[in-house]
Amino acid sequence: MSILHETLTQTVAAGEKRLTVDAAILAKLADMAGDLAINLTIAALIFVATLFIARWAAGVTRRVLGRMRAFRHDQTVLSFAAQVVRVVVIIIGMIAVLQRLGVQTTSIIAVLGAASLAVGLALQGTLSNVAAGVMLLVLRPYRVGEVIDVGGASGTVQKLDLFTTQLSNANNHKIVIPNSKVLSDVIINLTGQKTRRIEIKFTVGYGENLKDACDVIAGVAKAHGKVLKEPTPWTGVTALLDSSVEVTLHAWVNVADWWQSQADLMQGGKEALDAAGIEIPFPHQVEVPAKDAQFARIVMAPAEQQED
Repeated sequence: MSILHETLTQTVAAGEKRLTVDAAILAKLADMAGDLAINLTIAALIFVATLFIARWAAGVTRRVLGRMRAFRHDQTVLSFAAQVVRVVVIIIGMIAVLQRLGVQTTSIIAVLGAASLAVGLALQGTLSNVAAGVMLLVLRPYRVGEVIDVGGASGTVQKLDLFTTQLSNANNHKIVIPNSKVLSDVIINLTGQKTRRIEIKFTVGYGENLKDACDVIAGVAKAHGKVLKEPTPWTGVTALLDSSVEVTLHAWVNVADWWQSQADLMQGGKEALDAAGIEIPFPHQVEVPAKDAQFARIVMAPAEQQED
């Protein structure tokens, strides 16, 4: 009887001990779950706040730089600086989020430092685009709103960011060029100057008076309201072609007036030459009949020999 009582006592004690351990484990798990929920909530709040702060900081940067005389009308610098500030704030916020979740950022930085060579090689193209973007911002070969030509792709600059330059051509096509390619290629800024020259090539017949032709074309340019008085419009013979003489017109206009003025001068020059009775030759095909059968046989003989 005593043995049974002792066994029951030991069993009850073991059960109570197990229940105590399980309760402690459950309490510990509840505490950990509570801490995790709190950390996740705070991390989510930090992340959301980071996005808002990054947007706010980018806007403040744009407004502050916009008040400076040097950058007031330079959308290229304003957009680039705002994007840099936004990226920096987001990176700082993400580090804070990782720290709140218990991730040791110092160890991550150490690992990245040890693998810097591999990361650098893997991101060589991306990093070169960033470096090229900074150089383009410093050198300023073009600005937002200007028309440029890079490697045969031409259009109006819409945006310069850390990695790419975005253009929009006359057909409203979006053209994206990596900054490294822009910096390493020839950049032609078509609207980088205040004025631009129009060059139009006309052709007149060999039997026409070339001085009269030049005077007629020059008169059209001088009468146009958008053509600048200085430099004076110039005309002259620039080539002797197979069936015509080439007369070139040079006229200077403001950059904003270039496209329409060129069309006006081309149409006006043609109409003025027609009104002056000056021929503008175009290709003709003349049929020359053979005078006799013997001549025809001589002409056809090479072709017949080739067929044989």
